Amino acid sequence: MMINSIAHRVFAGLLCLVVVNASAQEADSDLASVPEAFSQSSFELDVPVVSSGHLVLFSPVREVNNEIRSDRMARIPVRGVGNLYQIRRDSSRQDAREHYKRLLQARGAQVLFQCSSRSCGRSNVWANQIFDQATLYGRDENQDYLVAATTDSSGITWLTLVYTVKRGNQREYVWVEHLEVGEGAVIPGLDSANARVRGPIIVPWQGGITYRFEWSAEDRRMLNNWTEEEGAQVLLTGYVSLGEEESLEDAMGRANESLASLSQVLEKSGIAKDRQTLIAVGPAVIIPSPERQGDRIEIVVITR
Repeated sequence: MMINSIAHRVFAGLLCLVVVNASAQEADSDLASVPEAFSQSSFELDVPVVSSGHLVLFSPVREVNNEIRSDRMARIPVRGVGNLYQIRRDSSRQDAREHYKRLLQARGAQVLFQCSSRSCGRSNVWANQIFDQATLYGRDENQDYLVAATTDSSGITWLTLVYTVKRGNQREYVWVEHLEVGEGAVIPGLDSANARVRGPIIVPWQGGITYRFEWSAEDRRMLNNWTEEEGAQVLLTGYVSLGEEESLEDAMGRANESLASLSQVLEKSGIAKDRQTLIAVGPAVIIPSPERQGDRIEIVVITR
């Protein structure tokens, strides 16, 4: 009987190990796959990317004497693909950007750099000298870019670059590069400590006495997945736009009340209050990013 009991425990342990390994392999497969295309876009072309020194920028680009300059850039050994999509007229590049940001968040990606509008530099340089895609040459004020990194269970790092632009003919495009990084490569800004930070999930809100929070089932599911990790802490940061005749005290009061309301929602969903930290900044912090404006709460999860 004792032998059977020992054998049973050994078998159970092996079965658990198999399940864990299978789950890890499935997660790694997800990281390796090119992010799912934005549904409101049409595929244009794909370009294999295989290079011992692929240029990746981690800060705005500029051109000096016909040379590319950027405060943080690197030539990285990679292999992967670049995909070009045209965004349908009944959608927008902002929607496409949000689609890819959500996918990257779900993968636990760390955003290493992002920019929008003229702060990115000249669209002409991005199109013709960085991505070698003349179709991407558009208006400097109608562009954005981000680069994010994920690392799988075996230590392989993946970079995903997303660039969107509106051309002079009003057509909008998105360029996505998904690249496996060669072993030993140094990636600016990639910090294993920062990989503990998940988010932000941006939750716009409306209301006063009662509040309506505008976030999707996908956002809620992603938050639940992040908070399943033991010891995960949830930070809720409340932002508001200051009204023309509104006092700072009233604005801060709105931020605090909205935070308290969403905190109750999270508590009902199973995230205990002692795992939540509420931070009201009101109108005191301005973030120059189109999707991070107005009355909103940004949710960040810190894992152990």
